[in-house]
Amino acid sequence: MAYSFRGGIHPGTHADPGYKSATNTKPIEKLALPDEVILPVSMHIGAPAKPIVSVGDTVDLGQPIAEAGGFVSAPVHATVSGKVKAIEPRLHPNGSKVLSIVIENDGEDRKHESVHPYDFASMSNEERIECIRSAGIVGHGGATFPTHVKIQSGIGKCDTVIINAAECEPYITSDHRLLLERPEETIGGLKMLADIMGVQTAIIAIEENKKDTFAKIEELIADDSRLKLYPLTCKYPQGAEKQLINACTGREVPSGKLPADAGCAVFNVDTAGAVYRRFTTGMPVIRRIVTISGSAVAEPKNLEARIGTPIEKLIDACGGFKEAPNKLLAGGPMMGNAQFSLDAPVVKGTNAFLAFAGNEDKRVKDPQCIRCGKCINACPMHLLPIYMNVYGKQEDLDNAVDCGMMDCIECGSCAYVCPARIPLVAQFRLTKGKIQAKRAAERAKAEAEKKKAEAEAAAKAEAEKSAENK
Repeated sequence: MAYSFRGGIHPGTHADPGYKSATNTKPIEKLALPDEVILPVSMHIGAPAKPIVSVGDTVDLGQPIAEAGGFVSAPVHATVSGKVKAIEPRLHPNGSKVLSIVIENDGEDRKHESVHPYDFASMSNEERIECIRSAGIVGHGGATFPTHVKIQSGIGKCDTVIINAAECEPYITSDHRLLLERPEETIGGLKMLADIMGVQTAIIAIEENKKDTFAKIEELIADDSRLKLYPLTCKYPQGAEKQLINACTGREVPSGKLPADAGCAVFNVDTAGAVYRRFTTGMPVIRRIVTISGSAVAEPKNLEARIGTPIEKLIDACGGFKEAPNKLLAGGPMMGNAQFSLDAPVVKGTNAFLAFAGNEDKRVKDPQCIRCGKCINACPMHLLPIYMNVYGKQEDLDNAVDCGMMDCIECGSCAYVCPARIPLVAQFRLTKGKIQAKRAAERAKAEAEKKKAEAEAAAKAEAEKSAENK
């Protein structure tokens, strides 16, 4: 039986479901090390990391170069050995400039003394979590939420751990290749996560278009009764946390809540692999498997690249562009970020880079909604995109919230099925930003009024005390 959820879409064609045929049979290739790496101090959700090296310092592979800036944060490590060339704002795949540590590669790949295996079995749970935290491990599915925070907040609340191997977004095949070529890392990491979180159910959920991974996965989980393989229906966004939890367990994550509130913790294929590598080799997060694909790419590939490698180097390794691209994306076509330069580096959340040419980027100058309702049927969150779009344009923020605007996961299903080609997700992101700004202003106003009232009360009390003394 294949597990699924209500709503969603099926991107692709009959000949090429999911548009994955260009890379799903391509083995992972190691990319040559770049002359320099660019390491943003913010490659995760939460507070930016704080540099702990200076320009001119010599650093080793795996050496911490920026410490976590808070509890919800993650450290950054050198992904090559060499000399710190600069600490300055550099272009980030999110489109902004972010403070980055630039390391000039000396070509030696000299390991730092802190990189050594750990004895997982003899460590306390606190030591295990600290080991994960200090490795800078975050969600590799794109959300980049620090893994140690997810673990700590879920212990005692979660009874199920799920490895998200759906990889439902079109074109992307990096997780698929990892499951084929290095499945022991993901399953080893799953066992460790189940031990740390103390759960008796640990699921690896894989879409049925990756059946070639099933036999080896079943072999690796056979010795552990906690571990189960769940095949998933091929549908987008099957890999979204809330949809995955619903498909695998039948549970629903309450509005405004986290997966832990439904008793589940969800981790990406390579996140689990990063946990396994941390304990077995001691290496922190220094590399990503990145799918390079799209109609403009000469030779699409799956590449193992060091974090901080400029995207241009990955494109060059694929033979460059066979024709000038009209759209560049970091990530998949549904949720990726559009790029205007190839100078941005691979970061912890980079799983793909796509380049499209020809007539694939279809836009309409003045799109008009025809009230067909297709967006409502496609929405995996059971929202009303038609009305969310109207209220967003009118800046009617209260009604937008009532329609579930803040529950939108920005998966793009509604925009994909819209015959008018309305850029719905762009409008929703804009509206959500306005809602968040309004809420922040309201909080600031309430805090200011509270402080004013406290100051007035203190002044009044002081005046009364002074009057009594007289």
